[in-house]
Amino acid sequence: MDGIEVDVSVGEGVSSPVDAARVEAAVRHVLREEGVDSAEISVALVSDVEIASLNEDYLQHEGPTDVISFALHEQGESPLGDIYVGVEQATRQAAEFGATPSEEVLRLAIHGTLHVLGWEHPEGAGRTESEMFARQEELLKRYFEGSPPEP
Repeated sequence: MDGIEVDVSVGEGVSSPVDAARVEAAVRHVLREEGVDSAEISVALVSDVEIASLNEDYLQHEGPTDVISFALHEQGESPLGDIYVGVEQATRQAAEFGATPSEEVLRLAIHGTLHVLGWEHPEGAGRTESEMFARQEELLKRYFEGSPPEP
């Protein structure tokens, strides 16, 4: 048994396009690819209402967003973090990006995991040209190519 604990929950009334086991496998894939052998990550798939509330309370932004992550560990400690994926927002933007809702939720779980691990990106237009975005897309591609075993 490795030292990685991943807990995925689906919020009340949320209809997720991807099951929790696939989200957990994607997070584990990122941790493995990033050389992490001990971590505790929780992922909550939430509604627009819940993520809008988190967005306002913690980031002082209004309205729903796609993903919010909180790194809860100190420098040098094993990664510990919470990731919130706005499923309704992910579904809306999937069409905009030419992705399926399932793929977009997995992309956002990967994105949030990278943030917990300390990756950052610029805001605005430079976001998609950033090293973090390239790493996110590489990890997502490898996840789908490798079809990691279900946990």
